[in-house]
Amino acid sequence: LCSLRRHLLWPLILQRSYRGDSPTDSGKDVLEISLPPWQERLDEPLDTKRARLLYESRKRGMLENCILLSLFAKENLARMSEGQLNRYDRLINEPSNDWDIYYWATGTCGHTLGHWDGTLGEHTADFPIFPSESKPTPAEFDTDVMAMLREFAKNRNREQRFRQPDLEYLFEPPR
Repeated sequence: LCSLRRHLLWPLILQRSYRGDSPTDSGKDVLEISLPPWQERLDEPLDTKRARLLYESRKRGMLENCILLSLFAKENLARMSEGQLNRYDRLINEPSNDWDIYYWATGTCGHTLGHWDGTLGEHTADFPIFPSESKPTPAEFDTDVMAMLREFAKNRNREQRFRQPDLEYLFEPPR
């Protein structure tokens, strides 16, 4: 009797799977959480704004942006103008999806299939697996600050960026 039930149920068990973005997916199991709209803080003192942006750059909810934005903040926040601080504030706080910020900054579109050309550290993406994740930077975020972040993300000095910076640098005199 058990083997008969197993024989009859096995095809049903194999058919259960994650449907993802299939055309037949109803999406009823997706929970959308609305976020309050971003509002510029007009009367915030610059030192307070820099401290808040440093904190928000370090506490993103996804490790990739925690590392990228905290290192970027360490290198750039102290010398940004008030306008640049406002644009950075909008960039990291208005978009509801942190992955968008990461993709805009790094110029990547998520997971890619590619080939390795045989040299250490060189990987060439042939085509994206999820092309829908590749979105151009919206005009309101495509600013001088985004250009600075993109340049920083290129890591031209080949620094090892595996973790957020320690906070001791806050107590050093500015360069």
